[in-house]
This record gives sequence, structure tokens and C-alpha cells, in this order.
Amino acid sequence: MDTLALLLMIVGSVNWGLIGIFGFDLVGWIFGGQDATVSRIIFTLVGLAGLWGISLLFRDRTEHLPAHSRD
Repeated sequence: MDTLALLLMIVGSVNWGLIGIFGFDLVGWIFGGQDATVSRIIFTLVGLAGLWGISLLFRDRTEHLPAHSRD
């Protein structure tokens, strides 16, 4: 789940960067405009991924390390 959320956050950040620098919405362009159903679903998933990403700030960083790496 963390990897999927990270990928969606990257998509969102690249899209926002393009909007900020060039005024170009890549997600909207690919999926038929900002108001297209698929675009809105992608935007919603990116937003949910961002909320999931908040939890990454509060997790134990050794949680996913093998036992021998924690020593």
C-alpha cells in the first residue's frame, strides 16, 4: 500500500509541477479534462494517497528493516 501511495503522490506532484510551471494539467489532458470522471477519480486517488502519506511521517523507520539491520 505504501508503494502505491508513493507512486500516486509522485503522479500528483509532477502534475502540480506542470500546472505551476506551464499551466498544463497532464492528468486532465490524458483523461479528457479536469471534469472527466476518470480525471476526477485519479485526482481523488492522489488526494487519498497524500492522506496515507501523512502516516509515513509518524511510523517507526526501522519497522520494515530486517532484524539484523536494526542492531
